[in-house]
Order: sequence, then structure tokens, then C-alpha cells
Amino acid sequence: EVDPNFPKVLPKHWVTGMSVGVAVDEQDHVWMVHRPPTISPNERGADQDPPTGECCTAAPPVMEFDQQGNLLRHWGGQVEGAPYQWPLSNHGLWVDQKGFIWIGANHNSDSHILKFTKDGKFLLQVGRYNSNAGSNSLEHFGRVAKIWVDPKTNEAYVADGYKNKRVAVLDADTGKMKRYWGAYGNKPDDTPLAKYDPKAPPAQQFRNPVHCVERSNDGFIYVCDRQGDRVQVFTPEGKFVKEQFYAKDTLASGSAWDVTFSKDPQQRFMFLADGQNEKVRIILRETLEEISNFGDGGRQPGQFYGVHSIASDSKGNLYTTETYEGKRIQKFVYKGIGAVRAGPQGVLWPKK
Repeated sequence: EVDPNFPKVLPKHWVTGMSVGVAVDEQDHVWMVHRPPTISPNERGADQDPPTGECCTAAPPVMEFDQQGNLLRHWGGQVEGAPYQWPLSNHGLWVDQKGFIWIGANHNSDSHILKFTKDGKFLLQVGRYNSNAGSNSLEHFGRVAKIWVDPKTNEAYVADGYKNKRVAVLDADTGKMKRYWGAYGNKPDDTPLAKYDPKAPPAQQFRNPVHCVERSNDGFIYVCDRQGDRVQVFTPEGKFVKEQFYAKDTLASGSAWDVTFSKDPQQRFMFLADGQNEKVRIILRETLEEISNFGDGGRQPGQFYGVHSIASDSKGNLYTTETYEGKRIQKFVYKGIGAVRAGPQGVLWPKK
């Protein structure tokens, strides 16, 4: 059920913009990234020159919360003279096994990813502004949506992206490209695809964006082809295993936005954020069959507007962020496993 008290009220009249990434670290601290430039001048009056009112001001892009929703650390944005290029539109956040923060970038000019310490100290930039060279480039990216780092191999898997059509795998220390692949394990081809038609044969390349990538405990790589309404599964070497479509008639922004897994050792369940249909889909990971879903469109706790990213902690709690005008993070508290009705559960409001 939703926790309407998470997070706590932010200090200094801070408000958040489009919230486009969430991850949980080894301490079960929750990290999010948002886009301050997407907050309208009317909402951030105190930031205007001259100020138009007492409230409000944009929160820093990166924020860390504890389990109770208390703000712990915050940082981010371009700093004059800094050795990195902060994204014109940051997108996606991951905390790796060494405690490093990875951030993607999906503005038309963003061709890079960044890596920091938890305190915001810069460590690595891979790629540069305005340097996209297509889906077969070994040095640059094409509007990256998400990064996931394998703690066993220290390889960074990159969902690349809003312009490119591939999964790229890097050495997480050096940033050197090791391999990449497209849909079905094919060599990526950037030729524009016809408009999505749910009745047509499945496209042999990813549509844009390639919006998520994450590995399960048993070593399979799950990739969101967002506007293709599908999740594809691969081996770590890029060999295609299987795929499944969800709400296949969904047009516009598509149904497959982000995934996370349940925290039992077998990861029996997969949770799929669907920002077009405003819900989280509950899926049996072994078969990829959807068994239920929760959420609905709206602005109240437990409802969604553009549910974009999803993550889980060691206790089984789920966290979501919302883009567009949703602009927030939410927590859904794990209540154990029990019988639920098939199909939509609706809004998971706390029970008395």
C-alpha cells in the first residue's frame, strides 16, 4: 500500500520537476534524480530575478532519503569550471555495488553518462555533448535512459536510448565499451521505423526509447522497448532469450517504461512501470505473464501521472518516480504475499 507520508516535506521551499530516476543503495537509502528546468516559473517564483514571491525554489537534481523519507544528501547540476558536462536533461539514476552514482542524459545534445560518489564528487564521464555517432559508436551514446551495474563483473549496462537503439556494456571503472546489441541480439540499425502498429509483425530493431536495462539474480538481462510495448530478455552476451508484450494496443509513449524485481532469492515477481496507462504491472518473471496490476491516473497518493521509474529495497518496498506533471517520488510498503484479484487492483490506499 502507498505511504502518503513519504517523503517528508523538503526544506527551503524546495519543489521537484520531472522525476526520472530512482534507485536504492546497500543501506536501503532511496535516491532520486529530477529535472529542475522543468519546473515552471510560476511554481518557482523565489528563483526568479527579481523574485515574484516567497515560494518556491528548485530542489537540487540528486537527493537521498532514508526509509522514513528524511532528506539526507543533495547535490547536482552544472558547476562553473567543473571537469564534467552536466546533462541538459538528466535521465535515470543507479547506485552501484561500490556506492557510486550513475546518471544518464537524454537531451538531443546529450551523448554521455556521468559517475559520481555519493557526496557528488565527479569520477567519470563517458561520451561528450553533441557527439552522437549512432548505435554502433564505441565512444558516445544517443540520449541514455538508464544504467545498471553488474556487481559481479563490474560491467555497466546502458539503455541507449532515446536516439540510439541498443544496449551497450562498459567497463564500469574505465568506461571502455566491451559489447553492444540491438533487439533480438541483432546489430543495431538506426534506420527510422514505421509508426508502431500493434497488428504488424514485431520490429526487428528497438524503437526509441530503449528505456530500461536490469539483470536478474539468475543472470538474464531485461530490456524495456518502451514504445514497442515489450520487454526483451537476453543473456549477458546479448543472445536473445524471449520477449513479452504488455498492453500491446498502447500507442503514444508505450507501456514498457522500467522494471525491478521482488527481493526473494528467486525474484519470482517483476514489476513493470507503465507510464502511459498509469499503473505498475505485476508479472511472473519466469513466464513473463502479467497476473495483476495497481495504480490509476491522478494526483493523489497511490495514483500516477507518468510513472517513469521503479526500484525495490531489501524489505520488498517499492519506489516510483513520475515525469510530466507528476513530478514526485512515492513509496509503496510491502505487506507480504497473499491472494489478490486478477487484473487491476486500483489505488493501493492504506487499510484501517
